Amino acid sequence: MKDKEFNRKLLRLVIPITLQYFMFALVPVADAVMLARFDQNAMSAVSLAGQVSFVMSLITYAIVAGASMLAAQYWGSNDITSVEKLYAFSMELTLPVTLIFSVLTFLFPTTVIGIFTSNAEIIPYGAAYLKIASVSYIFTCFAGTVEVFMKNSGLVIEATVASIVMVVSNIILNAVFIYGMDLDSRGAAWGTVISSFLGFALAVLIQVFRGKVHPRIRYFFSLSKTICTKFAKGTFPVLLNQLGWGLGFTMISVIMGHLEGDAVAANSVVVVVKDLISCFCFALASGGAIMVGNELGAGNLDKGKEYGGRLCKLALWSGIISGFVILLLSPVILYVVDLSSKASGYLFRMLVMCVYYMVGRAMNSVVISGIFCAGGDTKFGFVCDTITMWGFIVPLGALAAFVFKLPVLAVFFLLNLDEIVKLPVVYIHYKKYKWVRNLTE
Repeated sequence: MKDKEFNRKLLRLVIPITLQYFMFALVPVADAVMLARFDQNAMSAVSLAGQVSFVMSLITYAIVAGASMLAAQYWGSNDITSVEKLYAFSMELTLPVTLIFSVLTFLFPTTVIGIFTSNAEIIPYGAAYLKIASVSYIFTCFAGTVEVFMKNSGLVIEATVASIVMVVSNIILNAVFIYGMDLDSRGAAWGTVISSFLGFALAVLIQVFRGKVHPRIRYFFSLSKTICTKFAKGTFPVLLNQLGWGLGFTMISVIMGHLEGDAVAANSVVVVVKDLISCFCFALASGGAIMVGNELGAGNLDKGKEYGGRLCKLALWSGIISGFVILLLSPVILYVVDLSSKASGYLFRMLVMCVYYMVGRAMNSVVISGIFCAGGDTKFGFVCDTITMWGFIVPLGALAAFVFKLPVLAVFFLLNLDEIVKLPVVYIHYKKYKWVRNLTE
């Protein structure tokens, strides 16, 4: 921590990105608090309906993650043209994905929410939310793409400002629609649509007037074979990893969603809390990927390797601290979220179990999503996450819930072992240093 250059680079990236992730995580928090006081079933419905945008984001994230991986290295080697070509290509790939999800969710909202729960009291709220919120998917995904390239070209603070505007407007609009107009889950949906448009519009305006790279029209459908090959090699494993891990994570929500209503409500809050407290860990992964990628792309392989080691140590400490923060805040969370006594009992015990979970999440996020991706080592993440999720967590959780009929907390414990199970393997692979590569050569 005595390296001033490292600290300066890291803080300049991580602090704004942490704030950005924190603001994004506040949206479901606000939804949970507002809707829990309005109707517990409405809160559960919106939480489960959020899994649809989560699955969509897995695909779009893989696209921008592959582009970001190369963009960080090309930016480090001062190849602006290649960054702009990647920018245009990312926009091309993102559009059809968002359209498919938006149209299907708009046309068949009841069918879609029925995938995540069989509770007849929750489904109507979820269907009403999805039909309206489906419009926001296009704005959200394109805003995310724009902001990724803003962060890779030195506009980290500006990208954060756009996110803050979107989140603050979402919270304000939610309060107006839910309480002022008595619109329950529909109010949360309208707040999401309007705020996502505002965030997208602001990000575009900032990009136009202050951006250093732009998705120029002449670069659409004109990506060079060399860059396209590198993009595909880096993106395809990330896409498979995101789909395998993300669908597995969605299956966890499905398993919990088919348990009793109090368990669904408690788990909905836990998911939000974990994401909220994980903001620094996610920012460390995102900022670390840019830092390490810049050094590797500039040919400074030893410095990139050194930065990776420092990020690992920071990830460990951030995970430990995050776990204890959840533990300390659990009384406040129980007070703020107005659940039934049984759901509150589930919630407290689930939060205690999050202490060990956060250590694994921090380490794996920074190493797999940050350090490994910075050097194009994306295949390992796909293999590791797929085996862990589909070979262990999902089948074990399904058996525990539906065959052996174990208690709710036992099922929750088993479903949250994924980050701990893969830690030893991730560390061993890290020490092989296959990720120390210059992708621009």
